[in-house]
Amino acid sequence: MKNLITDVPGVRVGNAHDARAATGVTVAVFDQSSVASVATMGGAPGSRAVTLLEPEMTRGVIDAVVLSGGSLYGLDAAGGASAVLCAQGRGATFGGLTLPVAVQAILFDLMNGGEKDWLREPVKCRPPYWDLGRDAALAASSDFALGTVGAGYGGTTSTLKGGLGSTSQRTKRGFLVGALAAVNAVGSATIGDGPHFWAAPYERGQEFGGRGWPAKIDETDLALRFKGQPAEATATTIAMVATDASLTKAECKRLAIMANDGLARALRPVHAPNDGDTVFAVSTARAEAGLGPAGEPQALTEIGAAAADCLARAVARGVHEATALPFKNALPDFRQRFGKR
Repeated sequence: MKNLITDVPGVRVGNAHDARAATGVTVAVFDQSSVASVATMGGAPGSRAVTLLEPEMTRGVIDAVVLSGGSLYGLDAAGGASAVLCAQGRGATFGGLTLPVAVQAILFDLMNGGEKDWLREPVKCRPPYWDLGRDAALAASSDFALGTVGAGYGGTTSTLKGGLGSTSQRTKRGFLVGALAAVNAVGSATIGDGPHFWAAPYERGQEFGGRGWPAKIDETDLALRFKGQPAEATATTIAMVATDASLTKAECKRLAIMANDGLARALRPVHAPNDGDTVFAVSTARAEAGLGPAGEPQALTEIGAAAADCLARAVARGVHEATALPFKNALPDFRQRFGKR
């Protein structure tokens, strides 16, 4: 176990970024087309092809999940990822054509200090996201970096640099569950002005420092900390959870809903009006044992609870592993602020 979402058999992840623009893309590619659904709790989402993930829609499987910076410009990334998938022969065949499905969610990282030339000269300059989506898909592997990489490259929180985080665990019934999060929150992942993560009760080992919770959480710790001005703060944490259990699309929908609780355990506030918080849930169906007709609700509940825990941990880990951007007035990273532990 690497404590990554790729511990779930059938999932590979790749990252690509543009350091000058301070933005990037993360692509999760599946060895086989996989059942998936989604739950969007943020008030201002940006996405591509997510409606087909609703249980009543015809299409049953997808080939990749794309997480990207760039706000609406970042939606180009799924095109680059789809080109790679098509070249690899992935997807369904219609009339002799191979059509892969790469669903996507984006976060807003346009005001983090990077050079977004396409905003100043939209006719002359092309956003980098198609190329980043291609490169991230080509880089997909069982091993991948965390922190200031991929979709988390330009991410920030209200107090610290954000980043890409991932975790995994096994349920009591033996199913594998993993989470992947690009943290760009409007709020804070840490309690008050201290080094303690809201997600501390769910930490395993010392994956994000092992500091636990403070002895007391007082009223000042509970005061909301916003990125920028609350009325105009634009953020979003986008994520994916996966399991090797064989689930239907409706069960993946329930899994995505339960997994969103992980964001609420790790960030304060979350699911705000200008957030686009979106969580995908994917079943690779690689486990030898099924849920079983008699124990299905309880087994799915265990998987959903594990997914929420994994996602809370992934958020904290993404912040803990991040490094600050090299720009004037850039937010500090966790280690700059609180040191190593």
